[in-house]
Amino acid sequence: MPRAVSGGAAKDITTGTIITVLFLAVTSYLPLIGFFCALFVPLPTLFYRTKLGRKLGLAVPAAAFFIMTALLGGISMDHAFFLELLLLGFVLGEFLSMDLSVDKTVVYACATVLLCALAGVLLYANISGKSIGSLVSAYIAENLKLTMSLYESMGVPEEALVNLSNSLDKIQWVLVRIIPAMVVCSTLFVAWVNVLLARAVMVQKGIFFPNFGALNRWKAPDPLIWVLICCGGLLMVPAVGIKMIGLNGLLILLTVYFMQGIAVVSYYFEKKRFPKGLRLFLYSLIALQQIFLLLIIGLGVFDMWLNFRKLNSENNV
Repeated sequence: MPRAVSGGAAKDITTGTIITVLFLAVTSYLPLIGFFCALFVPLPTLFYRTKLGRKLGLAVPAAAFFIMTALLGGISMDHAFFLELLLLGFVLGEFLSMDLSVDKTVVYACATVLLCALAGVLLYANISGKSIGSLVSAYIAENLKLTMSLYESMGVPEEALVNLSNSLDKIQWVLVRIIPAMVVCSTLFVAWVNVLLARAVMVQKGIFFPNFGALNRWKAPDPLIWVLICCGGLLMVPAVGIKMIGLNGLLILLTVYFMQGIAVVSYYFEKKRFPKGLRLFLYSLIALQQIFLLLIIGLGVFDMWLNFRKLNSENNV
């Protein structure tokens, strides 16, 4: 398969830019739908980076970012979020072109984006003369106010709004301290989703994509389970700082095991030949119902010991 296709580059750049701007616009102006739409923002950048190559592929996120800046009337905090998503798509394309394993592709791409984001935050904090803690706290406080306004517009009962309003300080305190895990978890999840989507699209279009094998047989490295146990143990330490370290680590690792749990579910959907419509319905339940989310995480964790897919058996060697 070709690694880069230059024919009709102008048309591809225009198409990729339009699709990306549409995703970004929905993310900006429609909060509820936008939350899910944000998952797909990196995909056009990833696709056209792989199809057009590095230099031409860079035109798609650059043009989309410029257009969104014009539409929003200047630079805002949302631009940092947009930039992270666009950078993630481009960096994923870079590592996919290196033909690495799926683990290295996702981890290296996420690490690159997170380090760039950290450097950007440090630079902004230095220029503004504010600490990172105060910047994060102010940003979270602003978003909590926007959430309250959204709930009011949705007609949430007054009693529930009052209870939520009284708890905002506590919620903000917790969110400020788990923001590292939230950023890492969201980046990992978005990268993972876009790798899955990109594989389906690129293989269909005849564009190079690494041979990762059957991703529904993927599993996390075995030693991670001991890190998970250690993070859980840190939650029992009386010191608040140590507890927060344990909680952040736990949230990140539970995201990893959620991915493994989904791989287990996908494996059995394929093995039992579930219809695509039923699969979509069940995946939707997992996304919308917390109890199913916890069950999937449990599947991922206990798969380390119970080996639900029998990956080491002769049938899967």
